[in-house]
Amino acid sequence: MKLISSYKEIFGLIFKLTGFHKIFERWLESEISKDPLPNHIAIILDGNRRWAKYRLFRIDKGHFVGAEKAEDLLNWIYELDIKITTVYVLSNENLEREDNELTNIYTLLHGKLCKLRDDSRIHEKQMRIKAIGNLDVLPRDLQKILKVLEEETISYNSMFLNIAVAYSGQKELLDAIKKISFMVLSGRLKVDDINEKIIESFLYTSHLPQPCPDLILRTSGEKRLSGFLLWQAAYSELIFMDIFWPEFKKIDFMKAIRTYQNRVRRFGK
Repeated sequence: MKLISSYKEIFGLIFKLTGFHKIFERWLESEISKDPLPNHIAIILDGNRRWAKYRLFRIDKGHFVGAEKAEDLLNWIYELDIKITTVYVLSNENLEREDNELTNIYTLLHGKLCKLRDDSRIHEKQMRIKAIGNLDVLPRDLQKILKVLEEETISYNSMFLNIAVAYSGQKELLDAIKKISFMVLSGRLKVDDINEKIIESFLYTSHLPQPCPDLILRTSGEKRLSGFLLWQAAYSELIFMDIFWPEFKKIDFMKAIRTYQNRVRRFGK
């Protein structure tokens, strides 16, 4: 795996030095502009630790570069005017990792969120920011900045950025079932009235004009959702890329969008 990655880096460097990557990037951008963009893109930011491991770096280096790449992603979203973006930053299961690693992740995330709050484009683009997941288990300072971002952007509805942190798709469904059950027991909802729309109204993504992603992208080569948006992903187009998140580039992002545009979506019909 390390050798293969090295070959990719060599070819990537040649591609970049010759200037072909810029030509290809401009061509891709012109191609994806010909067809409708996905309205809602969800991304599993995977491979930070393995990227560091294969380069003999410390794990925290992988998380640092991955956090920088997430900032790049936000720039691409602005440039391409993607309306809804959901990023999977940290799963509920990830919370079982060593304390030192989690502390590093929390520190990086807090710093990036503080920087995001100061980004004037949030207000210019009218971007609503919301964290989804089991937020109560997060450090207080992280909960605080997430709450501030949500409160300061709650009235915006032109663009949406959802940050899945301490998130579990199974817990999301469990929470929805509990709330619906309570409404039934309290007489505010009849069992026969429960349908897909009712369930969606109790999910973490209920604030979105389109809760279900058109496209779900995962980096690192893993081909599974790992509990990400289990209900919402029913008819999403899935794209798995054999590249670690810290290596992810705008060209890769546009490739994924172009792949999505070339697919025929039937929604089971």
